[in-house]
Amino acid sequence: MAEVKERPKTRSEPAGVTPHAIRNIGVVGAGQMGSGIAHVCALAGFQVLLNDIAAERISQGLATISGNLARQVTRQRITDEQRQAAIKRITPANSLDALADCDLVIEAATEKEEIKRKIYGALCPTLKRDALLGTSTSSISITRLASATDRPEHFIGIHFMNPVPLMELVEVIRGIATDDMTFETTKQFIGKLGKQIAVSEDFPAFIVNRVLLPMINEAIYTLYEGVGNVEAIDTAMRLGAHHPMGPLELADFIGLDTCLSVMQVLHEGLADSKYRPCPLLVKYVEAGWLGRKTQRGFYDYRGEKPVPTR
Repeated sequence: MAEVKERPKTRSEPAGVTPHAIRNIGVVGAGQMGSGIAHVCALAGFQVLLNDIAAERISQGLATISGNLARQVTRQRITDEQRQAAIKRITPANSLDALADCDLVIEAATEKEEIKRKIYGALCPTLKRDALLGTSTSSISITRLASATDRPEHFIGIHFMNPVPLMELVEVIRGIATDDMTFETTKQFIGKLGKQIAVSEDFPAFIVNRVLLPMINEAIYTLYEGVGNVEAIDTAMRLGAHHPMGPLELADFIGLDTCLSVMQVLHEGLADSKYRPCPLLVKYVEAGWLGRKTQRGFYDYRGEKPVPTR
């Protein structure tokens, strides 16, 4: 019989590392992503503190979570008992100081680096010394964000996909200083959420958005150059490539401001003209037509049925 050699340990499989126990989760940002993260954490049995800059935003986030949990009950994905238990595990946190006892805090603020850095500056002094800090950024350098904290070795990228309760994948991204304990603890935590992990190196936009957003940007160029209208482009990709949602409809769902931010990160970080944001995308963002969240983007959502805007 041939000798079976033990596979060597890789960087993602360090020996002798004991993950920290994670019980209390803080989520900074109660918008679409933050509320989704709080939802899945509470459903998995974690105690969750949900924070935002205004009590009204926290209330809106809690209402979204309640509605989405109820929808899961209707679709028989969870029981009503699980729904009630999850809601009880989520507590509003009206200040960052309320997150002082959290074992892990996940920042899910808007995709603007200056805002994230400002949050870390206010948040870090309130956290326990050994608390982990994660960011759900979809494109920004983890190493650079970590440098704005007092714990770069305990800082990591935890990029959930949208909508969080439905999407199975979480990208995990180590910064240059992220230690093995933080990495192993994060993987264990994500496993408890019932999600699958894709480990990405710390390059602009990571894996999913490095592939997805240039496709969306190219679809916008196709519209900009008059190759097809909104309906034709989305129909072509739904029926011709078997995508569940056309790229322009998907851009509206993601938020055109987020799409632009990711393309800017790719363009600036990789210095390649193929990542240049389409001027039409820039124009829509300048107009405040950001997609579903503002009721207008490549479709107008103000009526009974979405209507293409070009």
